[in-house]
Amino acid sequence: MLKERIRQLASGLLGEATANRRHLHTHPELSYREYQTAAFIEDKLHALDIPFERMADTGIVALLQGGAAPSDKVVALRADIDALPIFELNQVPYRSQNEGVMHACGHDVHTASLLGVAGILTRMKPEFSGTVKFIFQPAEEVIPGGASLMIKAGVLENPRPAHILGQHVMPELPVGKVGFRSGRYMASNDEISITVKGKGGHGAMPNLGIDPVLIACHIIIALQQIVSRRASPLSPSVLSFGKMIANGANNVIPDEVKIYGTFRSLDETWRTSAHEKIKKMAISIAEGMEGSCDIDIERGYPVLINEDKLTAASRAHAIDYLGKAQVEDLDIWMAAEDFASYSQVADACFYRLGVRNEDRGMVSGLHTATFDADEKALETGAGLMTYLALKTLGN
Repeated sequence: MLKERIRQLASGLLGEATANRRHLHTHPELSYREYQTAAFIEDKLHALDIPFERMADTGIVALLQGGAAPSDKVVALRADIDALPIFELNQVPYRSQNEGVMHACGHDVHTASLLGVAGILTRMKPEFSGTVKFIFQPAEEVIPGGASLMIKAGVLENPRPAHILGQHVMPELPVGKVGFRSGRYMASNDEISITVKGKGGHGAMPNLGIDPVLIACHIIIALQQIVSRRASPLSPSVLSFGKMIANGANNVIPDEVKIYGTFRSLDETWRTSAHEKIKKMAISIAEGMEGSCDIDIERGYPVLINEDKLTAASRAHAIDYLGKAQVEDLDIWMAAEDFASYSQVADACFYRLGVRNEDRGMVSGLHTATFDADEKALETGAGLMTYLALKTLGN
């Protein structure tokens, strides 16, 4: 039986997958600099005798064609490979050796899982029909994102997959479980940079200047009206500012203030409209207070949309493979993910992989210095993705 065969192989390859994950975790690399990571993946693919090619500098695409009945069906599987600029605080044997860089978003788990899928399918090559395209993608963490670069380089061509699957670790979900959501799942993200200009001077004589700090504070507060009063309450939006630089002193009013924030949305039409409203309001407030304002909004990743039929089928296959109790329905997640770029041009399903283990203290959130994953998730991740890929191909 197909699922029993996959379960057996996933279990047998868990040790190898764990070793691969620990190597990647120990040697993380930042976005667009994943040269050693790419070389490691290539070595593993070469050992499996799977043909591959480089793409977008540090990206890799590989193809494996089943040896059973001829089929022109193609499915793509994607893992991201980059790490984050975070100093790891975990005291584990596989702690990052690249100081200040850490796999704090689980991309080491994603990559090791996809290598596990490659290992399983290589051993099953005579048993399945269709072609599996493996995408090891760089630079998920930094706009414009490696997905868009690989799409431009032709990763979804020659052959073109009808469907693409991806998974992401979820520290809120216990190990052994997975989660799905159809339709809009993750938000778009845009980076906002504002420079408020005034006229600096002595803090004791603000009447002789134009205080950009005060103007900046008014802008930050007023812009929240964009979300609370201009956005539809039926479509979530988030506008947050996390960095403000004045560079004055206790008694010095600076000439300018810089503000940095992020805007998230689940509606592309509203997203574009909101950009114009943010710009108009910020500029008008600054001018109304006798200052000026330069504002730039860099468009990031689009809304991630899980295609309904593919996601429903994948959820049903997950229940078949793992059991109903192990499959959960997810809420909307206002984080962003550049897998969304694939979802804009192909039928896509992006699901979540549980990695939480409270007994072992593995409870920290993503993008934290203490994030870690229960490596038993590698067996679930590799096994389930293999099963979903083969079922999607009609096996």
